[in-house]
Amino acid sequence: MAVQILTDSTSYITKDIRSNLNIKMVSLNVIFNDESFKETEIDNETFYKKMEEKGIPTSSQPSVDELYDEMKSVVEKGDSLVCIFLSSEMSGTYTTAHMVKNMILEEDKDAKIEILDSRSNCMQLGFAVITAARAAKEGKTLEQVKQIAEENIRKSRFLFIPDNLEYLKKGGRIGGASALIGNLLKIIPILTVENGKTTVLKKVRTKKKAITNMIDRMISDITNYGLGEIVVHHINCFDEAKKFADKVKETLNVNVNICDIGSVIGLHVGPGAIGLVYYTEKKLR
Repeated sequence: MAVQILTDSTSYITKDIRSNLNIKMVSLNVIFNDESFKETEIDNETFYKKMEEKGIPTSSQPSVDELYDEMKSVVEKGDSLVCIFLSSEMSGTYTTAHMVKNMILEEDKDAKIEILDSRSNCMQLGFAVITAARAAKEGKTLEQVKQIAEENIRKSRFLFIPDNLEYLKKGGRIGGASALIGNLLKIIPILTVENGKTTVLKKVRTKKKAITNMIDRMISDITNYGLGEIVVHHINCFDEAKKFADKVKETLNVNVNICDIGSVIGLHVGPGAIGLVYYTEKKLR
């Protein structure tokens, strides 16, 4: 009996990696007033053009039917399943998956399904999924795969900076007065995700200082805890992300991949945002 891995689209794991590691995925959705899309069906360029024209959309979790079909297809074959989803503080996907699991267990009491709350999104979620999928491919047991994913969650950090605070304000992620004052004073918050929620790690005056601070924090972490892997995130600012990745690579002499952030997380942060996700060899928390 093999162990299969299921995640959601906000992990932003590339198609090549998903294919190589046999990672299954369900998609969240973006909803404008007059149309809606699966996140996986709309590219960033198209999405942000629509957002300029139509305003900031809302997002929604995968449907019960989609989760049921994906989860059921695994256990029907006699395989077990580890599901790893974005933070339950940010989406109902995790809670709905538990409901679907109970539906499946009513039909098949021997079904083996574990559901984990990554307490984050983007490649902080993605790295937990990837390390779990590697373990599954190596033939590790359901419990071992689950444990490896949980350990990665405790080893990872996500640091990012928005280009401006307007999207965070409109999305309810930062207060209106704070966003207004921040934009006027050109204050740039370095954001992180802890306990499942977006929080401010530090405030600086320039993007250059913010990038330096993110690298300094990463160096401090890996000096104390060792280094696993690193990825640089961006929203529609590849050239800037490339410069950032080159700086990280030059500092640490390691490979640094660049990864887009899609529409569901992007609608809360806005274009021009740049970020850094990494995990360590030993536990950070």
